[in-house]
Amino acid sequence: MTVTELSPTRAYKVTGVRVLRAEWAKFWSLRSSWITLGVAVVLLTALGAIASATYTPGTVGQDGPPGPGSGNQDAVSLALLGVTFASLAVGVLGVLLSAGEYTTGMIRSTLTAVPRRLPVLWSKAAVIGPVTLVLTTLAALAAFQLGTLGLDGEKIALSPGDDGVLRALAGAGLYLALVAVAGVALGVLLRSSAGAIAVLVGVLLILPGLASLLPDSLYDNINPYFPGNAGSAMYALHQSSDALSPGAGLAVFAGWVALTLAAAAWRLTNSDA
Repeated sequence: MTVTELSPTRAYKVTGVRVLRAEWAKFWSLRSSWITLGVAVVLLTALGAIASATYTPGTVGQDGPPGPGSGNQDAVSLALLGVTFASLAVGVLGVLLSAGEYTTGMIRSTLTAVPRRLPVLWSKAAVIGPVTLVLTTLAALAAFQLGTLGLDGEKIALSPGDDGVLRALAGAGLYLALVAVAGVALGVLLRSSAGAIAVLVGVLLILPGLASLLPDSLYDNINPYFPGNAGSAMYALHQSSDALSPGAGLAVFAGWVALTLAAAAWRLTNSDA
């Protein structure tokens, strides 16, 4: 057999681009991807619009300087009321995208096709992150724009051109994209959909509440650095005195996600499928 006859096999060499294309096709072939992304977009848009439409001036917690944990609201915080629910949806999607392959056994075929393994993890994150970022940022913008109709003439009403508004809306999309990537990492790390979802929910929603049982001096120092609290600082229009700035919140939350990805990469390369 000549070299010329062998050369066509080079078209099937495993490359990062081909792994990315395979994960892209796999992502959109799953019914759960369409459903879960749709749920996240609907929750983010609908809840924000409804919160703005039902806003009543003078209600306790709705006047005064807004900020994470202050209980006060502005047009942006109302529009982004659905972020918590949307984060659960995209986080679950990330888990299903990775841990689902372990459940079905498809991971063996995937790793046989990509023996270096790590490109699989990076490609899954590279697919779900940008898709989530684009869709949820657009949903946040839609929620804000719909909310302006319900807040017309109110003291807390804002426009997209006001200081910090677009930054906060974009921050919400970036936060949700990072949550989706964290879901992928947890799925690979724990290899159990139920376990990874439980950890995701616990870290984002339950851990800050449990930490309140700590002594006040310790709680005040570590509370802003919990993943959920750091993430919420990314899309807050105003920060309370005990919260991180948007930039610091992004750095801390991205650090948590990077740490989870590193742990997932270590397990993926050092243990059998």
